[in-house]
Amino acid sequence: MKNLEKYVELTAELINLELQPEHLPGVVENLERIAAIAQLVTDFPLPPEIEPAPKFDPEKLEN
Repeated sequence: MKNLEKYVELTAELINLELQPEHLPGVVENLERIAAIAQLVTDFPLPPEIEPAPKFDPEKLEN
């Protein structure tokens, strides 16, 4: 993402979160860390014999 600070500001506004200006740098820094960790997971190569996990469908649950 090119402008993470703007993204945080717009997202906070969208969900009606009152984000104090002094907290913005910390939120952006944490989001950058989260993105880096997520990138490690999404870039991890899986061998072709790995089967995908079943899809959870709450409508198919028995009561």
